[in-house]
Amino acid sequence: MPNRLAHETSPYLLQHANNPVDWWPWSSDAFEEARRRGVPVLLSVGYSSCHWCHVMAHESFEDPELAALLNEHFVAVKVDREERPDVDAVYMEAVQAATGQGGWPMTVFLTPDAEPFYFGTYFPPQPRHGMPSFGQVLEGVRGAWADRRDEVGEVAGRIVADLAGRSLAESLPEGEQRPPRPEELAAALMGLTREFDAVHGGFGGAPKFPPAMVLEFLLRHHARTGSAGALEMVEATCVAMARGGLYDQLGGGFARYSVDREWVVPHFEKMLYDNALLCRVYAHLWRATGSDLARRIALETADFMVRELRTDQGGFASALDADSDDGTGRHAEGAYYVWTPEQLRVTLGEADAEFAATYFGVTEEGTFEEGASVLQLPDTGELVDAQRVASVRERLLAARARRPRPGRDDKIVASWNGLAIAALAETGAYFDRPDLVQAATDAADLLVRVHMDWQARLRRTSRDGAAGGNAGVLEDYADVAEGFLALAAVTGEGVWVEFAGFFLDTVLVQFTAADGTLYDTAADAERLIRRPQDPTDNATPSGWSAAAGALLSYAALTGSALHRDAAERALGIVTALGGRAPRFIGWGLAVAEAALDGPREIAVVGPADDPATRALHRAALLGTAPGAVVALGAPGADEDAEVPLLMARPLVDGAPAAYVCRHFTCERPTTDPEELAERLRD
Repeated sequence: MPNRLAHETSPYLLQHANNPVDWWPWSSDAFEEARRRGVPVLLSVGYSSCHWCHVMAHESFEDPELAALLNEHFVAVKVDREERPDVDAVYMEAVQAATGQGGWPMTVFLTPDAEPFYFGTYFPPQPRHGMPSFGQVLEGVRGAWADRRDEVGEVAGRIVADLAGRSLAESLPEGEQRPPRPEELAAALMGLTREFDAVHGGFGGAPKFPPAMVLEFLLRHHARTGSAGALEMVEATCVAMARGGLYDQLGGGFARYSVDREWVVPHFEKMLYDNALLCRVYAHLWRATGSDLARRIALETADFMVRELRTDQGGFASALDADSDDGTGRHAEGAYYVWTPEQLRVTLGEADAEFAATYFGVTEEGTFEEGASVLQLPDTGELVDAQRVASVRERLLAARARRPRPGRDDKIVASWNGLAIAALAETGAYFDRPDLVQAATDAADLLVRVHMDWQARLRRTSRDGAAGGNAGVLEDYADVAEGFLALAAVTGEGVWVEFAGFFLDTVLVQFTAADGTLYDTAADAERLIRRPQDPTDNATPSGWSAAAGALLSYAALTGSALHRDAAERALGIVTALGGRAPRFIGWGLAVAEAALDGPREIAVVGPADDPATRALHRAALLGTAPGAVVALGAPGADEDAEVPLLMARPLVDGAPAAYVCRHFTCERPTTDPEELAERLRD
């Protein structure tokens, strides 16, 4: 018989709807039930494409004996971290503070007042590698709750007090709520240089994650300073990721991370946010260098998102699972993606199989489990037949399409769709792909129709065209605003700037403290044991840095001193942390580069159907000035213009013109696309 999760919309929660565990969704009713029964709460947090979440579910939550123990002595609450990042953030902070590490599934035991007192992540069904079994953990917590209730309460109280005492405002030196100076950004570059893997690209060791936000900073720093070292780190990392197993060499798109430092074996789940961020990075690398590889990867990644993640409603689904049926009825990680030499021979025939094995690095020993290999592009130093490669890739892709497909989490997350809108709009504009711009527009329409209410408040998720019950968090407002501003720059439709302004006004009212620091949840959001506030990047830009970037861009388009001041105050945390932890505040550093450069404001005016207007607009979009904003419109806009940057910008001698400005102070206009491009390189 299904449990309470059967009434939820989250694909992750629905995966547990038929567990013998009597799951509750996160709700006040669940904690009231624990209070009524006098039992603790088990909080289990995960997400649908999490491999170890599936493992623990199969091993423990589907076990009738463990479920009976859990149901008798606990109230079990299941949370999708992608729906409730606030709940996840608060308890993950406690887990990391107590254990020094974190991850998913996250397993936390709480009092009926939601105060945590025991923590962990994955627990095996039997004791293993020094870890207790999940059953032993349940028995231990049950015993402590029954025999040492006062001690448990004291521990929980100390943990909550410790969390409440952590204030980011205290980490900002007096008077330092300002953007970083050039020397501070140079210090951040030096810190990244020390951590750069000069052999394999990327930063740090295994597991190695794609550093999209850091790469954006390095590209902007190179554009502003001409630093060859910054660009070299971007190029080396992007080439290594694109040629390695992290990238799907057949279907395009990136996996979540590499389990090794060489980018060979990925954790195979594919997330919308990774692909949106990396699509934009490769498009910007092409813009800076003209790299053919960067162009190919940007387009293939964009096509992957549209082909595999786009929903019937026009938005973009959250993720594809790492696991799928391996053809024998067994669910296995990577089964959809890996190949053996024998599988190549069956699909391609002997001669082409030998060619493909060399081209994609498939060996008898394999690079993954059971002699299978993850496809890569090892550098053999030999010229290859492009037509033969295309034929082989097409046949392998067709054969792979007949395999059981990984599951798809088809909920729409507002912030991640904002990232996708920005990436698809820019990639479509750079490479003359209006279909990609249309896909971005359709996703933006969905966010307005389904996720936004009449007060311009956002719901975080939707599914099948119906909004979920979870309020948007800071990253939702910031990333959607960022996406809408990028879409406005490409399409010239000022309404997207207006919508971005609505969301950023909410950021100022609901998420910003009096000292200029930012919170991840709104002032009127559900009260948790701590109001989360994290300025550091994780898999996506922090809401704090993303808000600073969108506020800065909006101010550049509208001349709003209020939004500019808020952006500069928010960048104070980058001044405090950029030199010490540049890998973890990369988007904040990228925004700081834009603030230092102005950012440049480019107004292009002229008839929309005039080739001269289009040429100037393209030159503006391809400019590499850090964080430059672009407005496109008809000449002679008045004071009611949707985009104030366009106001009082006439044609020049009857010809379309471009105005390059900083803080609304403009150089003389130009009608020459090449001159405009040169100004934006200066």
